[in-house]
Amino acid sequence: MSHPDVPAEDGAVPASAVTDRSAHLAGAENAVLRCDELLAGYLPGVNILNGADLYVGPGELVGIIGPNGAGKSTLLKSMFGLVNIRSGTVTLKGEDITNMKAHDLVSRGVGYVPQTNNVFPSLTIEENLEMGAFQMPKRFKERFEFVCDIFPALGERRKQRAGSLSGGERQMVAMARALMTEPSVLLLDEPSAGLSPKLQDLVFIQTQQINKAGVTIIMVEQNARRCLQICHRGYVLDQGRNAYMASGRELINDPKVIELYLGTLARA
Repeated sequence: MSHPDVPAEDGAVPASAVTDRSAHLAGAENAVLRCDELLAGYLPGVNILNGADLYVGPGELVGIIGPNGAGKSTLLKSMFGLVNIRSGTVTLKGEDITNMKAHDLVSRGVGYVPQTNNVFPSLTIEENLEMGAFQMPKRFKERFEFVCDIFPALGERRKQRAGSLSGGERQMVAMARALMTEPSVLLLDEPSAGLSPKLQDLVFIQTQQINKAGVTIIMVEQNARRCLQICHRGYVLDQGRNAYMASGRELINDPKVIELYLGTLARA
């Protein structure tokens, strides 16, 4: 497990102590997507990310957790060209895509599902999925069949307007639309946010199904315990830096991670 060796006196992890990048550099060699030492933020002179590293290998499901304000969603948005990266690089299959526009990233195989406003409510389910396939309309039928294998309810209700769906159903449509482009990597920003516990479980099951269908996934999640249960590898961000990186199983059982980031949820 990669993490600081010496905690601060008050028990908090001193993120600045994470200086050994050897595990990241070794693991990222054959990554589908990798981020190296990202500095990024929304306001001039104010960084939310302070040297964050990340990589995801082919077929991996990687989770990003951490306290509120740690930079989790900012890291995801920076990969998709929605936050300006001031230094550092984002690389997709060896190509530098740092600060590339979102529509160019979609054409290169990066899918992104935002946390909110992620469907077109006035359009039907089928029309939402057609919007997802607008760059490759000839493959709509093939991709529609693929996503309906994962989300059978979408095929059954294809003519229903997205605005009439529940929050969990809208999340299903949003993930399916991102899959219409056959992405090489799918970025999910807090897919369980605002959902009931039952619907949260459904979203995590569906995320696993997408991953098992061959899609590489990077997921930011507020439900840290559930995220670590399904991901192959996890990152804990703190103050825009990597605090911990290990397998999901290692992180969920690490006493220091439990104490500082998971609390009693990890013991449930």
